[in-house]
Amino acid sequence: MGIIKERRKLNTAIRNAKTIFLMAHKNLDLDALGSQIGMYMILKRKKKNCYIIIDDKNHEMGVEKVLRELEGCIEIIRSEDIDKYIYPRPSKNLLMILDTNKTELVQSQDVLKKIKNKLIIDHHDLGHTTIKDAIIINDNKISSTCEMITNLIEYYDVEIESYYATILLSGIVLDTNNFTLNTSAETFYASYYLSSLGASAKKVQYLLKQNIEDYTERQKLLASIETIDGKVAFTKATPYTQYRREDLAKVADTLLFFNNIEASFVIGKIGKDTIGISARSLGNYDISKILEKLGGGGDSTSGAATFENTTISKVEQELKKQIKEEEGE
Repeated sequence: MGIIKERRKLNTAIRNAKTIFLMAHKNLDLDALGSQIGMYMILKRKKKNCYIIIDDKNHEMGVEKVLRELEGCIEIIRSEDIDKYIYPRPSKNLLMILDTNKTELVQSQDVLKKIKNKLIIDHHDLGHTTIKDAIIINDNKISSTCEMITNLIEYYDVEIESYYATILLSGIVLDTNNFTLNTSAETFYASYYLSSLGASAKKVQYLLKQNIEDYTERQKLLASIETIDGKVAFTKATPYTQYRREDLAKVADTLLFFNNIEASFVIGKIGKDTIGISARSLGNYDISKILEKLGGGGDSTSGAATFENTTISKVEQELKKQIKEEEGE
């Protein structure tokens, strides 16, 4: 209930704004999109002009389904068009940043520079690249940003349609890996509350459905698992297969279910000339420290890094070097 304790900050920021823009991290997932949509519903209830900023050209499957089904129901704009919607008095614009607090991860750097008043709602750990000139509402002990927004919806007694409740529930299910990670009694209560608003478990399953082909490709990554000091699981893809970022993340989640594993790292090709690392932790192993040394970032339980114009082998060597240095400290 951390966000409820911070409600005065939130209420003041909303009350002083005429136009509010909602922006999350690049490569949207259902927690980022769900929290934006939930906040959008709250703001519409408060009769605020608000817009969701999405610049991503490609989306993971669940996000694509939601955006397709909600086309025309919510106001989504691209950052390049923001000047058309900005209120004439700069002090009356507010940028809400959801599900990230890091400068390099937001959908648009230009929007960060353009809008002076900023407020962050996030559940990831703060770090040295956290946006400095923003009001921050952060709860790193909560499962997801969707859970934070659900708490607000209940507190403000906002009536939302069952489909929107389902999207919020999908974000919680995603970020907890189906209630197996970073889950508390409050998480189950938030899920119950969304169900009371009509959230459909069957629809959640639909939004999180996978392609058989994608699943098969991910299984290949589990064929070459290594362990480091018995507690870090590591695997890499071949250079001939391109994965989506969420595919690497799902494999990293899976590796945490093996005995004694505290952290996991997965390397794979995610673009023509781009290599990605996805990492997960149960919270007792500092993956963010390793990823930051590699130019990436994260928090106590999840993180990522990307590399351009290099090879999987070189990324593997550098990652193992940083893991061993961390182990030696």
